[in-house]
Amino acid sequence: MSGHSKFANIKHKKERNDAAKGKIFTVIGREIAVAVKEGGADPANNSKLRDVIAKAKANNMPNDTIDRGIKKAAGDANSVNYEVLTYEGYGPSGVAIIVDTLTDNKNRTAANVRSAFTKGSGNVGTPGSVSYMFDKKGQIIIDKEECEMDADDLMMLALDAGAEDFSEEEDSYEVYTDPDSFSKVREALEKENIPMLEAGVTMIPQTWVELSSEEDIKKLNRILDLLDGDDDVQAVYHNWDE
Repeated sequence: MSGHSKFANIKHKKERNDAAKGKIFTVIGREIAVAVKEGGADPANNSKLRDVIAKAKANNMPNDTIDRGIKKAAGDANSVNYEVLTYEGYGPSGVAIIVDTLTDNKNRTAANVRSAFTKGSGNVGTPGSVSYMFDKKGQIIIDKEECEMDADDLMMLALDAGAEDFSEEEDSYEVYTDPDSFSKVREALEKENIPMLEAGVTMIPQTWVELSSEEDIKKLNRILDLLDGDDDVQAVYHNWDE
């Protein structure tokens, strides 16, 4: 499967979302709190927490910050009232957008998300209105320069652990799994000290939309920038072929 680039440019989605490290630390901090509340503070017995910790390390969050977040959530579990909400809608020229949020005030979040869509000439749709155009997949991106393992050996390691697909890009290796196998595959790679740039469950577009109008590109960027700047927004997925 080496050289198979079916999902080649999905990584650009994360590059946009994670541009501000302060934002991603806020995002991960909330995910830690929810994971601890749901499964406890011991990563050995909480696979969701292990996955969030791996995401934190991939984004260079300091270990003491991770530990503080876990201890705070464990000692204050009853005050963690974050709710997971997903919004779906369309941007200019029918670009499909999915917005994952984690919020303690759903009225505020709903208003902010709708405002972002409106300001970019888009609109929020009903649940399911665009998600059918995406596949939910575990995604692991590995930096080629940092990885000492041979590409074929890495591919076999990933596939043996349960991965569905492996592709070699210009500067990275990309591993894809079904959501249920993600933790197992990530942990198999981690055990071999494979350096992961990103590791998480994501939404992969089945088809991509190209924008030729500069005005449409400007409007779509307006939507994405406003969503990225909102602390309640955990992730934004879209099918714009940038």
